[in-house]
Amino acid sequence: MTYERLVKLLGALFLLLWVALAIKPLYRADWMVENVLVLLLVPLLIAGYRKHLFSRLSWVLIFVFMCVHEIGAHYTYSKVPYDEWCRSLTGHTINEVFGWERNHFDRFIHLIYGLLLAYPFREIFLRIAKARGFWGYFLPLDLTMSTSMLFELIEWLAAEVLGGDLGQAYLGTQGDIWDAHKDMALASLGAIIAMLIIAAINYRYQRDFARQWSDSWRVKASGDAFAAEPKK
Repeated sequence: MTYERLVKLLGALFLLLWVALAIKPLYRADWMVENVLVLLLVPLLIAGYRKHLFSRLSWVLIFVFMCVHEIGAHYTYSKVPYDEWCRSLTGHTINEVFGWERNHFDRFIHLIYGLLLAYPFREIFLRIAKARGFWGYFLPLDLTMSTSMLFELIEWLAAEVLGGDLGQAYLGTQGDIWDAHKDMALASLGAIIAMLIIAAINYRYQRDFARQWSDSWRVKASGDAFAAEPKK
């Protein structure tokens, strides 16, 4: 399948899912707030498609994350009935198996945020900033962590502005005072796992892996990156 056909197919499938999950969400106001960032992201993804910024794999990873996010938006993250789904399939619930008492779907989405999107972030740095070696792995992790922190700040401000039940539904702390810290930690963990997997694969198959890693720590001479300034 060509690049264009794959991206258009994934876009069409996501649109169908979005429309289906937009019908009678559990909490309409929360669904609308959750989709604000999606609407802001769409123009950036379209620009990325036109510039061929992402690989086929990145588009699939982005698609999977967006689909899981829409499931959370439809039910409201703290009320996604994953336990009921699991009980209907296996006769047991995930919370029973692990001894959990809260709904952990919001924790899951933060984990896969790092796990799935760190690779597309890496491609941005490789293709725009020409990052290589160590920086090709550290910068995607750094961006994942910083955007996770930014999202937690947005959640806090939105909850303050919206107030009441809507603000609490969007914040979704479920009484955990360390909720934001745990969410950021899980996003970071997901990104670390993704970068370790990519580094292991590149170490195995990329012949100049060690040289790139070593060169990334070398202080560049002025002529390596920029032309020397003309003398006045």
